[in-house]
Amino acid sequence: MNRKLLALNIALGIGVIYAGVELHSVWVAARQRQINMPGPAPKTPPVPPMAALPNQPPVTASGYIKVAQEMLFDPSRNPNLPPPEVPPAPKPPDPPPLPSFHGVMDLGDKEGPIALITRKDTPGHEEVHAGEMIGEFKLVAFNHKEMTLDWQGRIMHKLLGEGGSEPAKAAVVSGGPEPVTLGIIPGQASQQTNQQKPQTAELGPGTNLTDTVRACQPGDSSAVGSTSDGFRKEVNNSPMGPQCLWRAVGK
Repeated sequence: MNRKLLALNIALGIGVIYAGVELHSVWVAARQRQINMPGPAPKTPPVPPMAALPNQPPVTASGYIKVAQEMLFDPSRNPNLPPPEVPPAPKPPDPPPLPSFHGVMDLGDKEGPIALITRKDTPGHEEVHAGEMIGEFKLVAFNHKEMTLDWQGRIMHKLLGEGGSEPAKAAVVSGGPEPVTLGIIPGQASQQTNQQKPQTAELGPGTNLTDTVRACQPGDSSAVGSTSDGFRKEVNNSPMGPQCLWRAVGK
């Protein structure tokens, strides 16, 4: 029994000694940390005083008019909407190719002068009076320089010989005044024709003016009324002078 108490006392003594050593180690470590700490803590500056908030104006309904007009989903709520864009006017269609103007014939008929016109890609000439249609165009007026056409209310001009073959010319009748050249202003006939007149000969019909009418060739001395190749020679008087042509027999 005494041995057990002795062993217990020895164990308790060893525990007390160990606890004292550990407590001393903790104290030494705390002391060292205290020695290593810096000096006194810096002073905290005083907090500046806070400025007073500005006074807010009272809430009114008129202050929300911009929100009501511009931020709603329905744009009709805004009375100042921009005007709707006007669509551009459609481009007018391009006119078809203009017919060619080859000259004027005036046979003294009551219908008046005749314009010799050729449609595009169509052989031969057509005799058209003022006010008549030539394809999609209406012949409004013409003279010895140009013709005026109307296409869907648009007025267009075509010069003599522009875009076509050379205008047909009337021949000089032997023993008479010089006829008016078709498509040329009276009194301004080609000087080369007057200066270089070929010798007279029975040459017969010349260039086709229409399907039934052909021009006289320069220097043709065939008698009026003579026939050749199914055409009869005619010389008609007009205010512009005598005009020579060959017309198909029976036409």
